[in-house]
Amino acid sequence: MHRRSFLALTAGALALPFAAPAALEYTPGLTTQRLAAGETLFLDFRASWCSTCAAQQRVLTELKQENPAYEQNITFIDVDWDIHGKGELSRMLNIPRRSTLVVLKGEQELGRLVAQTGKAEIKALMDTALGAATS
Repeated sequence: MHRRSFLALTAGALALPFAAPAALEYTPGLTTQRLAAGETLFLDFRASWCSTCAAQQRVLTELKQENPAYEQNITFIDVDWDIHGKGELSRMLNIPRRSTLVVLKGEQELGRLVAQTGKAEIKALMDTALGAATS
């Protein structure tokens, strides 16, 4: 094995335990199950082809890296708009479009952003979720 390859593989292996956990992929019933367990949910209604969703994802990733408490206390769920955009969850929550972020706790919606990509706005929503999760 070449030294450069060895170093790259070793560095990657060492970083794995510190990698942020990925968001859960939505399946019907997942939100009901997680809410019943008392979790605070951060739902990301997104599409792989959506540029606004990609901008939101970059901000979410940055904020999670800056504050590990988000992922330690909040359950992040990605809802694929192409699959579930017209589904029960979207209808129940009255989701108008992809690039919608929603925070839920118990039977309450604590906040939402539609097509917002600003770091301050997304951070405020994540802070709302964190406050609910840790109270």
